[in-house]
Amino acid sequence: MKEKIVTKRIVLSFPPYVVDKPVIYRLAKDYNLEFNIIKARVTPKKEGILVMELSGTQEDFEKGVKYLNSCGVNIRPLSKQVSLLKDKCVNCGLCIPYCPTGALFEDKETKEVIFSHDKCVACEVCVKVCPYGAMEVEL
Repeated sequence: MKEKIVTKRIVLSFPPYVVDKPVIYRLAKDYNLEFNIIKARVTPKKEGILVMELSGTQEDFEKGVKYLNSCGVNIRPLSKQVSLLKDKCVNCGLCIPYCPTGALFEDKETKEVIFSHDKCVACEVCVKVCPYGAMEVEL
């Protein structure tokens, strides 16, 4: 029987001494994990932040997390969620160009602002730029 594949969105914080190490490569090669980097801010000799989606068997996922911890990488689930409050949104579209992942876009026919939860990485930029308070962070 084939093992079930799990997919989780996580946030990794890299201390300066790990930033230049191939830890993500090792997740793929040694632990059979597929990864999708959603957002990254990594600077040599400084801390790095990586938001990613990891997929693999539960066993491989747990082994990969253990490896990351042994390297000094801090791991936390992407627990925040952003929502579009339709009753407050006036469809001005101000948020759209600020969204780094394309989670906010305009319906070409209706000119309505559409929000895709699947693309959102909860960076909260839209929350800050919306003058109507139509974007909300759920913890």
